[in-house]
Amino acid sequence: MIIPDRVISEAELKRNTGERGTRKFVAYKGVVYDVTDCPKWRLGMHEFLHFPGQDLTSELPDAPHKEEVFKHDCIKIVGKLAS
Repeated sequence: MIIPDRVISEAELKRNTGERGTRKFVAYKGVVYDVTDCPKWRLGMHEFLHFPGQDLTSELPDAPHKEEVFKHDCIKIVGKLAS
């Protein structure tokens, strides 16, 4: 997995929710992903549980899938989440 050098602040992550023309970002284990083009995020929420603009690291253990979900073609790696 190639992660761009771009560093995304927590504030920038929270702003990218798909509202007002922004992209839809989520973070997982310090990596920020753009899920805008994914059908499961089309309505702005994933499975009525997760909103874009969030760090989903603590949520994934309860999900019916594992981190391989971030390898789907519709998901793009944006950068690293600022620590």
